[in-house]
Amino acid sequence: MESFNEMKALFIIVNAGFSEEVIELTRTAGVTGATIFNARGEGAHHEMFMGITVDTEKELILSIADKKSASHAMETIQEKAGVKTPAHAICFMLPVEKVTGLRLPVLPADR
Repeated sequence: MESFNEMKALFIIVNAGFSEEVIELTRTAGVTGATIFNARGEGAHHEMFMGITVDTEKELILSIADKKSASHAMETIQEKAGVKTPAHAICFMLPVEKVTGLRLPVLPADR
């Protein structure tokens, strides 16, 4: 396993159906891959339909990227697919201590 001090795990939660749009935004920011999980949202407000609670369908996008690309992706997502848009994207990133099995591009020395 290799250590990547400047690698970040980028978590993006979006309303169902918006993951492809958001992944395209991350690609333009330099993030090269993603894994999409189907999920359901749980919050303070529940929608009821004929006496049945309807949970909000969500998609969770997980990417591993260098710090600069992950930060740029978060800014782009906030601007173009953030909470005030139909995608209602929420992002956060966590540090990655070690990683194996990724084919990461060779980054220029200034990144």
